[in-house]
Amino acid sequence: MRTRGKRSDVPAPDSPWDEIVPGLWMGGHEFRGLSGRLESAVVHRQFDLVQTLLRLPGHGPDPGVGHQVWPIPDGPLDGTQLAGVIRLAEAACEALDDGRRVLVRCFHGYNRSGLVVAHALMRRGRPAEAAIRLIRSRRSSWALHNELFGDYLRAGLPTVRLLEELTE
Repeated sequence: MRTRGKRSDVPAPDSPWDEIVPGLWMGGHEFRGLSGRLESAVVHRQFDLVQTLLRLPGHGPDPGVGHQVWPIPDGPLDGTQLAGVIRLAEAACEALDDGRRVLVRCFHGYNRSGLVVAHALMRRGRPAEAAIRLIRSRRSSWALHNELFGDYLRAGLPTVRLLEELTE
């Protein structure tokens, strides 16, 4: 995996989540609060659908809120993991079409959630580079700093999935 820095070098975001396009939010499990200390980002009922790529206990959402969990590493993904990412992006788009508020989250809300959100934006017609730029401008310059995920997006997740399955 090629990233700009090791996990300890990556700063926590300043907010628990940020809206990328209307109704589609990207976030994590911790953020740096106004005090400068790390705080837990706990989801209650702020969203209609929460997609979790790294599950940590005690971070919600509340019962009755749609919750899709698909744990993936912040590194190379196999065909099954890529299929799950594609399906989450499809589900996010369907929820947005129904007027629902969607949060996609991982640890900091940079890479794994960025992969799903970018693919959702691409499904809605944005080129990969435009999706990446938008995410970085709305969430953080650290968003999608995992260069492998950027490569996946530029090649297209369905293509990467097919190639990965051919090599298994």
